[in-house]
Amino acid sequence: MAALWHMQRMFVFDHLGHWITRRLQSESSGYQPYTPSDPEVLRKVLRPGDVLLIEGNQKISVGIKYLTQSTWSHAALFVGNAAPAVDAATREEFGLIEVLVADGCIAVPLSKYETFNTRICRPMGLSDDERAQVVDYMIGKIGTRYDLKNIIDLARFLFPTPPVPVRWRRRMIALGSGEPTRAICSSLIAQAFQSVRYPILPSVEDEAGHRPFVPSPYSRDEILHIRHHSLFTPRDFDLSPFFEVIKPTLESGFDHRRLKWSHHGPQVGGAAE
Repeated sequence: MAALWHMQRMFVFDHLGHWITRRLQSESSGYQPYTPSDPEVLRKVLRPGDVLLIEGNQKISVGIKYLTQSTWSHAALFVGNAAPAVDAATREEFGLIEVLVADGCIAVPLSKYETFNTRICRPMGLSDDERAQVVDYMIGKIGTRYDLKNIIDLARFLFPTPPVPVRWRRRMIALGSGEPTRAICSSLIAQAFQSVRYPILPSVEDEAGHRPFVPSPYSRDEILHIRHHSLFTPRDFDLSPFFEVIKPTLESGFDHRRLKWSHHGPQVGGAAE
């Protein structure tokens, strides 16, 4: 009898988890990309092993951006033509691997995020072999699904902007700390880099016991907390001292002299036609 009750309870929680997920992954109103990405330009600049950060437009994105105090709510790893799939309609290669709450670890085409604000974060100093290992790690995780029965992890995002002090917001991501949280965070991408012993966050202490990169006790506590729960978020790649921010416009040879300005002169902020 107890076993039957347990199975029924898990069945209910699983269905409730999927219902919450559908709510959270619905698009929020009012999203307008500031500088949407050009897939062709991105494709020319991206290298396998690069992390692509995305400013999402789903309801869950609001909560992630609020709790992490960041523009970025999602991350994907660029794998080039290594992913074993193409889009059936467009025949476009699935150049990105990402983790979604409902779908788990999947490969998607780069054009999926052509209407979103994005940022490229590139790990510096990796050898070609190490980049290949990072890519292979993520490809090996394709198909991984996450158990959605821990509804506490999901339900908290139904209230995306809780009125809590700034220093506590990041800690709220660890509430529940179950599989849905790991799917929401960028933990799998972090694990891919950790598989080749590449850091995302700075060391809290060096061998001499010093704290070379950590400017405050608050930052030190946050880094330890993130590592303890392995809950890396897109913001961590952006702020990491080991990842370089790559801007496709500059990489492709930007020349301000070729801009065509309005006859009325530059607008506030230097906007051009």
